Amino acid sequence: MSTAPESTTASADARLPRTHPFAEHLRTVEAREATDPHRAWTPADGPLPSLYLSHGGGPLPLQSPEWLDPLHTWARSMPRPKAILVISAHWESAPLSISATHPDELVYDFGGFDPIYHSVRYDTPDASELARTTAALMPDTETAHQHTRRGLDNGAWVPLKIMYPAADIPVVQLSLPTEDPDKLLALGERLRPLREEGVLVVGSGHMTHGLPFITREMMTENKPAGWSSDFDAWAADALDRGDVAELARFRSAAPGMPYAHPTVEHFTPLFVTLGAATDPTAPVTTTLDGYGLGLSRRSFQAA
Repeated sequence: MSTAPESTTASADARLPRTHPFAEHLRTVEAREATDPHRAWTPADGPLPSLYLSHGGGPLPLQSPEWLDPLHTWARSMPRPKAILVISAHWESAPLSISATHPDELVYDFGGFDPIYHSVRYDTPDASELARTTAALMPDTETAHQHTRRGLDNGAWVPLKIMYPAADIPVVQLSLPTEDPDKLLALGERLRPLREEGVLVVGSGHMTHGLPFITREMMTENKPAGWSSDFDAWAADALDRGDVAELARFRSAAPGMPYAHPTVEHFTPLFVTLGAATDPTAPVTTTLDGYGLGLSRRSFQAA
């Protein structure tokens, strides 16, 4: 497999102060890899899981120790994938679209952070093979259009930079074409064969995302409001029971709505994740929970 141009990525990361939490994370990762290299996926491993990942706010996870080690530990708990396909809340587009396979630029779709984060890079190898394979899984009525200039957005590159900081795994994004849970479950089912080829399928959103309703107390004390904790508890219970029908009724059934999701694009990638699972109704494995800025960061993997 080809590798990313380390000089570009490394030079961008070098602009971060040595005491920056992500710089410290990189040193920890390098030491870990030196003594225990991350084992690559092989067919003998069977299908990789599909993931639902709460990706944090903009580049916030890059500067937050409570995100850095848990995300990298999660990545290390699985064999290193051959490629990664991400369906992110930050790219809603119909008809179904595929990002650039070797983009020149990332999408820095956030504001209010230090400008240095707009120079951070994540230069991954060419992902043309994954794009072709993904497009071939779509029916003729849902041909995936290629956006040749669109790079990875922060729902993809921020968590992946933490999980796989070497940037040596091909990555493409697939757009989120609808808010309909049934259609997204069907999309996930079409992506299911990728898991058998060592591709990690990731739905990237946030378990609660009521940004307009974040209070000073939530920000300073990371104390969730009732709408955030109630929605999280409801979702956790439904996921534990494999109750996909209940999850699909989230607009009317979930406590905390519409505050937990005034717009729903950060929740609906969950249905792609479940659709890509071997059995969408099987209980999932929670890999990350708790809160950031009072918002639930519950993340999970489905077998």
